[in-house]
Amino acid sequence: MTTLPRSTARKLGLVIDLDTCVGCQACATSCKEWNTGGYSAPLTDQDPYGADPHGAWLNRVHAYEVGEGAQSRTVHFPRSCLHCETPACVTVCPTGASYKRAEDGIVLVNPDTCIGCKLCSWACPYGAREYDYADGVMKKCTLCVDRIYNETFAPEDRIPVCVRACPTGARHFGDLGDPASAVSQLAAERGGFDLLPETGCKPVNKYLPPRPRRDATAASAAATGVSANSGDEASASARFFAWADKVLSR
Repeated sequence: MTTLPRSTARKLGLVIDLDTCVGCQACATSCKEWNTGGYSAPLTDQDPYGADPHGAWLNRVHAYEVGEGAQSRTVHFPRSCLHCETPACVTVCPTGASYKRAEDGIVLVNPDTCIGCKLCSWACPYGAREYDYADGVMKKCTLCVDRIYNETFAPEDRIPVCVRACPTGARHFGDLGDPASAVSQLAAERGGFDLLPETGCKPVNKYLPPRPRRDATAASAAATGVSANSGDEASASARFFAWADKVLSR
């Protein structure tokens, strides 16, 4: 089985803001376009215009209805590899095709040594791995490793293409191992959550919870400069992620 590095120099990952994601699919389509010619290319499709279209996507966006009545809302939930600190998908790989890089913490699959046994997809609690039926190998988000280190790109383009394409700024990229980084500070300020922490995978990617809806009292308080009740916000965040964990565990 594949072993993990004792530690990584950096923990590159994403912070995704569920409050500002509008479910436009720009991240998913740009990911598909870039990675079809990228590290683990191609991302093939089967019967794309038929009755049962399916194929390999490294980023998917799901939409859920949360709450009831006037308090209900639609939450758009992007899902891709979380580049866990202790990824179960790596430790079950019998050939070493799945591995975690010591220099930046990115989890990758070597398509040349992957035998398509699907053990990694069964081990991943997040459903983040995609089996490419045309190529017979597993594929997954690479954090655009062939893009973020490309020195021929302008500095502002050396980020994952999903982050570059997001029109609402809901996706953020950086080193979550550095407490002083912009992404670490954002996660700390907004209560960034791990998905399914009980699995022990320690995902590097964080999700920012949707902000509570403001009623007339909260709107009035905001207008007068009075801060909202942080305890209520924390409680709402905890309830949301408990619900998200339940959905992902089905």
